[in-house]
Amino acid sequence: MKLIILFGPQAVGKMTVGQELERITPLKLFHNHMTIELVSPFFSYGTPPGKRLVRQFRQMIFEEVAQSDLAGIIFTFVWAFDLESDWNYIQEIRQLFESHGAETIFVELEADVEERLARNQSPHRLAHKPTKRDIAFSEGDLLRTMENHRLNSIEGEFEGDNYMRINNTELSPEQVAVMIKKRFQL
Repeated sequence: MKLIILFGPQAVGKMTVGQELERITPLKLFHNHMTIELVSPFFSYGTPPGKRLVRQFRQMIFEEVAQSDLAGIIFTFVWAFDLESDWNYIQEIRQLFESHGAETIFVELEADVEERLARNQSPHRLAHKPTKRDIAFSEGDLLRTMENHRLNSIEGEFEGDNYMRINNTELSPEQVAVMIKKRFQL
């Protein structure tokens, strides 16, 4: 089993790349907004009940998948590298899967902010993420998050065969998915 953690800042293309990777591999996509959108009609993700429910739903899915006979899962995540809680959360997920014999693969996406702002308004993104449809809010959130947190790794934070960093500013989701599939022989 493979656990692919596909991470990077908002609107970098994690979900879309994940969808393409799911299409060309036996892996299942679990993009972070699947649980956010489930909870949002009741509680905003920014509230304590919203965060708690999102985390609980994700945890239940992770536990079931880790114990299953599935080939693996692609999980998308906006990782604030300056927050110890984000590092701890990823480590918890990794430990859960690895305790069941899974291999963890880290794929980091980065793109120019201008491209991310354009992607933030794409019809595909808005179709899959209703909470992003208030463009002024989501654009402001994207910019604030970028100002307040470090959303891409620095050289040396990740090393080894199970890590790949891709600048996808000029690449299609299909191209990126093929690169990931080839690199990790998925």
